Amino acid sequence: MAKKDELNFEADNKKGSSEKLKALQAAMEKIEKNFGKGSIMKMGDESVEQVEVIPTGSIGLNVALGVGGYPRGRIIEIYGPESSGKTTLAIHAIAEAQKAGGIAAFIDAEHAFDRFYAAKLGVDIDNLWISQPDNGEQALEIAEQLIRSSAIDIIVIDSVAALTPKSEIEGDMGENKVGLQARLMSQALRKLTATVSKTRTTCIFINQLREKIGVMFGNPETTTGGNALKFYASVRLDIRPGSLSKMEKRCLES
Repeated sequence: MAKKDELNFEADNKKGSSEKLKALQAAMEKIEKNFGKGSIMKMGDESVEQVEVIPTGSIGLNVALGVGGYPRGRIIEIYGPESSGKTTLAIHAIAEAQKAGGIAAFIDAEHAFDRFYAAKLGVDIDNLWISQPDNGEQALEIAEQLIRSSAIDIIVIDSVAALTPKSEIEGDMGENKVGLQARLMSQALRKLTATVSKTRTTCIFINQLREKIGVMFGNPETTTGGNALKFYASVRLDIRPGSLSKMEKRCLES
């Protein structure tokens, strides 16, 4: 009797599974009809593709990242204290992308891009697209349109701290504008993330550090622009200035 009940249970399970598969197939057909073919798929049906990368310009950093460089179609955040080499690292990535035949863009929100320094690092200045926007909204809209074109391989935004909202620029000095930049970044990243992935563009945000007031324990450092970038960035690089070894100091002194 127990064996018969077990067989009936298995038959009911098979029947239920068959009905579920039919319902799932109908749902998939409806989704593909509404949103296009490939909008939903089973992972096992697709072959695993190797992650495309843009080299960082540093062999050690390529190895540390695990995939050989900055992954394409992802958002990257490079942050750290002043004069730690954040922009230099981003410029090296631009040079590497150009060497591979890619097109690069630089959104210079800080209005401090040094073309001669970039050229020394290997950047083809004549073929680098650069924008020096008036405000944060303009900078992010330009970045979005460049990414949507699918022609840009790498875009660098320097820096998040300099993406000043238009209302703050037009307001008076000292006027309280709490949360404007964080809201701007959150809105922009919600739009950019999917576009960056579809166009296979590497989007690098350079960010600065600030100190939280009144923090007694733990790390008081935080990045500007709110928390959105921390969540949307696939890679976050904390850059710190290094110290010279004894041998390097002797070489400089001699």
